[in-house]
Amino acid sequence: MKRNSDKPIKLTEVCLRDGSHVMKHQFTAEQVWKVAKALDEAGMHYIEVSHGDGLGGSTLQYGRSLVDEMKLIETAVEACKLSTVAVLLIPGIGTVHELKKARDLGAGLVRVATHVTEADISAQHIHLARELGMEAFGFLMMAHSAPVDKLVEQARLMESYGAQAVYVTDSAGALLPHEVRERISALRQSLDIEIGFHAHNNLSVAVANTLVAIEEGATRIDGSVRCLGAGAGNTQTEVLLAVLDRLGLDVGIDLYKMQDLAEEIVAPMLPRPQEISKGSLVMGHAGVYSSFLLHAERAAARFGLDSRNILVEIGKRKAVGGQEDMILDVAAELAKTKQEV
Repeated sequence: MKRNSDKPIKLTEVCLRDGSHVMKHQFTAEQVWKVAKALDEAGMHYIEVSHGDGLGGSTLQYGRSLVDEMKLIETAVEACKLSTVAVLLIPGIGTVHELKKARDLGAGLVRVATHVTEADISAQHIHLARELGMEAFGFLMMAHSAPVDKLVEQARLMESYGAQAVYVTDSAGALLPHEVRERISALRQSLDIEIGFHAHNNLSVAVANTLVAIEEGATRIDGSVRCLGAGAGNTQTEVLLAVLDRLGLDVGIDLYKMQDLAEEIVAPMLPRPQEISKGSLVMGHAGVYSSFLLHAERAAARFGLDSRNILVEIGKRKAVGGQEDMILDVAAELAKTKQEV
């Protein structure tokens, strides 16, 4: 495989953060310990642990966690000998208080996530993370929803704040390979820092998109074991590792141990198989934030609607992460219209 970068590829496993959505934020400390320990033993570079909506996300709006996320972070840190524990922070949900506490517990990386047009709200948190001695990356969500020049502009802002990498984050699983190529290439030509890519598999192109990102120079890559992530999950980590091995790219992670983790530890935890259902498919097709799926299904059951109609309408309104409360409003409006008809 020809790559437009000579830097090593570093993987972040997101099943203990993005997968929190699938688990309805009900991870136990024992589950986090088992997964983190197995990931560490396999050689995973980074393991992201926090509420699905990042630090401070355990609320009625986003979903209450069964176990306080700080306890889960502490548990993961204790389970790891080599892997770095990472956290996600969305300004407005998480605060500097949670960031400091996560650092005190041993988290070494924070990814500061904003909507693709709102990088300016990340400055405080990126600055603080660097002051605390943490690695700090920018995470531009819903990257499909802005023109490439806007993406570049916002990534440059994060770079100016001190971010050591910026991610193209396909939160809806809506990007197609040529669109990923265009975005990663543009960032590579415009930034002096590393570029990352975070995919969702709602259109069944997560692995393909990730390979394109790597070809174009992305060196920070996300995956979720057994696709344990919002919607249809992320790039399936063990599958990606097998493909990279076929391509002659050794990233230093044990493929067999990752397969065993997926089969023996993660699979039994899943509330249902991670596959491309009609709900996750419509999210990728309509460009809807992947964590909205369970919220839309609950609203559909409450109002007697098809969850797909709710998701399509949410897509038309260009809702972003943090606007989960809009889902109930949309469902109520659709139910009212249905009754009038």
